[in-house]
Amino acid sequence: MIGLFGFGGGYGMLSLIQTETVVHHGWITSAEFTNIVAISQMTPGPIGINSATYCGYAAVHNAGYGTLMSALGSLTATVALVLPSLVLMIVISRMLMKYMQTPLVQSIFSGLRPAVVGLLLAATLMLMNAENFSSIDENAWQFWISVALFVATFVGVKLVKINPIHMICLAAYAGLMLLY
Repeated sequence: MIGLFGFGGGYGMLSLIQTETVVHHGWITSAEFTNIVAISQMTPGPIGINSATYCGYAAVHNAGYGTLMSALGSLTATVALVLPSLVLMIVISRMLMKYMQTPLVQSIFSGLRPAVVGLLLAATLMLMNAENFSSIDENAWQFWISVALFVATFVGVKLVKINPIHMICLAAYAGLMLLY
């Protein structure tokens, strides 16, 4: 279902993936999902597909199965995410090209834009939790360093226009330095 209703690309799918794997079914923990998202951002490919692949592996592995079954879980989750969208896009693309300029189609796309922004915001807010930022009560130092790294990364990418890959490397380096 996520493959059909995950508008807005991979980041829009993250909140749906988290809801299904962490909240509804409890296949993985919130901390594991946070790690999966971090790894998915650093590996080549779309973040939604990478996250589904890693979630499929982690869910089967956490259920007590071996590496081969976990790899099959990865494949199943990836195909389940991609296949509905692929089939739907093949079917719709022919019709869309024919009717793209009609007012009805234009209105539908105008209505989808705010929904996509909402999904992206939900994904952002779901990742701003105690596992990622700690809390002022538990560890004030870690919390404020996390907030500072978040703000510095946002400013670096959006205002200074530093390459996001460079910012990821710089933030990782800063995090490593803070461990010692």
